[in-house]
Amino acid sequence: MPDPSAAPDSQPPLSLARRVADSAVREQVYMIFPNDLNNNDTVFGGLIMSQMDRLCAVVADRHAGAICSTVGVDAVHFLKPARRGDVLIFSACVNRAWNTSMEIGCRVEAETIAGLDRRHILSAYLTFVAQNSEGRPHPVPALVVESDQEKRRYGEAQLRRESRLAHSEALKRLRAPTTSEP
Repeated sequence: MPDPSAAPDSQPPLSLARRVADSAVREQVYMIFPNDLNNNDTVFGGLIMSQMDRLCAVVADRHAGAICSTVGVDAVHFLKPARRGDVLIFSACVNRAWNTSMEIGCRVEAETIAGLDRRHILSAYLTFVAQNSEGRPHPVPALVVESDQEKRRYGEAQLRRESRLAHSEALKRLRAPTTSEP
């Protein structure tokens, strides 16, 4: 069980650290079929989100060496549609690991079946928490970032985390019961 006195953004010991490449999934493909389409002949966004969540769960589980649960999805941006005849290409990796949680980034591209036109259609960031056999938060290994791109994503993940935490605190304050004066 994690140390409750540890700072929320503290890192696990480096002896447990793992590289981004150790758990990343690159270019997982999903072929679009007619039952994946809506009335506009574009892919259902929910189908893409479901596939993305499954792939990111694999990345999180690999990094943590434990079962992980999705606790949040943010910054989902549908940039362009995927259409009949396209193939979806998913890539996902750990952007940052904290004490028991991780941010997994996912990029989705669509490509024509002939491979002539590849376009970025979606990016998203999912937060996962590792769990022990009792379902309680479980420490995750630190993340070793090596490339400039990994270092950029690592820094951006912390900004997103701080924003999520600040937003959560602001909502708690707004929802707190107020006392009315007589």
